[in-house]
Amino acid sequence: QVQLVESGGGLVQAGGSLRLSCAASGSILSINNMDWYRQALGKQRELVATTTNSGRTNYLDSVKGRFTISRDNAKKTVALQMNSLKPEDTAVYYCNADGRRRDYGFFSEWGQGTQVTVSS
Repeated sequence: QVQLVESGGGLVQAGGSLRLSCAASGSILSINNMDWYRQALGKQRELVATTTNSGRTNYLDSVKGRFTISRDNAKKTVALQMNSLKPEDTAVYYCNADGRRRDYGFFSEWGQGTQVTVSS
């Protein structure tokens, strides 16, 4: 089994910063994508940032220049540094990782979600 555990999140004022972290553990052979999603109240889930095994990254247009996704393959972690936060960034943030288990089966797992609230 593969498990993702998130840390970080909380309440910050507009213009502030937060750093989210997500650690994968369990019977992992390899990880392909490690991603961050968010879902605001009453809204559909959206992909915020993604990183591939080779280190390529992509971002939602509205967070470009403010958020940075980073990945440590040795530690099997992914982080999301969020700067210049805006009230519209308020959402539940979820990490996701996909890849192969040590028995070569495919996995795609989600973190438990963490609330980010940005006050104006």
